[in-house]
Amino acid sequence: MLGAHLLGLVAVAVAVALGLWQYDAWQERRAAEAVDLTQRAPVPLADVIGPDDSFPGTRVGQPVEVAGTWQPSATVLVSGRVQGGVDGYWVVTPVAVADSSLPVVRGWVASPDDVPAAPEGSVDLVGWLQPPEGTGAVDDDPTDDVFPQLRAADLVQRLDGDVYSAYAVAQDGVGGLSPAALEELPDAGRFTALKNLLYALEWWVFGAFAGFIWWRFVRDAQAEQATR
Repeated sequence: MLGAHLLGLVAVAVAVALGLWQYDAWQERRAAEAVDLTQRAPVPLADVIGPDDSFPGTRVGQPVEVAGTWQPSATVLVSGRVQGGVDGYWVVTPVAVADSSLPVVRGWVASPDDVPAAPEGSVDLVGWLQPPEGTGAVDDDPTDDVFPQLRAADLVQRLDGDVYSAYAVAQDGVGGLSPAALEELPDAGRFTALKNLLYALEWWVFGAFAGFIWWRFVRDAQAEQATR
């Protein structure tokens, strides 16, 4: 029976090891997607995303250089932004970049009464790139300038032309505003590296099956020997 024991042990050990390898690969890929890019050197906006591109999920928090023209008439507030334990608002003014508009979070205020006049003219700033929000919050009054979340779809009706599928949070508050806080690390997607996780589970199932076959073989051998 030594040969059968050795074969069963090797089969189970190999399956467990391969499963752990795939599990480690799953964890590493998810960790790689959640890399903190906020301290990296800024790059031109066009090097990260174009006007018609979907948001690149691996570039959340990337500092980008934004150059264009302010669109002050489209300034809005985004409610529910807590900083220092105080519930306040983001002040958002789009910047025209070529033929599209990029929403820029100029800063944070505690009250709508504290919002300074929107800037005008050309602008050149550095901001952290963020994906559009989709919290599902309902806007109780679509006619006002206060939004519950920052989405390109909500700004389209206020602007002429396309809106980037992203927004930037200015690193320094613009026009005397306090800098807005942001989530520095992106969350790994639910299905990130799912194939590796499934492979890990598959190998562990194979290992359990090999263990079961070994158990059945030993049981049958013992039963046969007992009947002799």
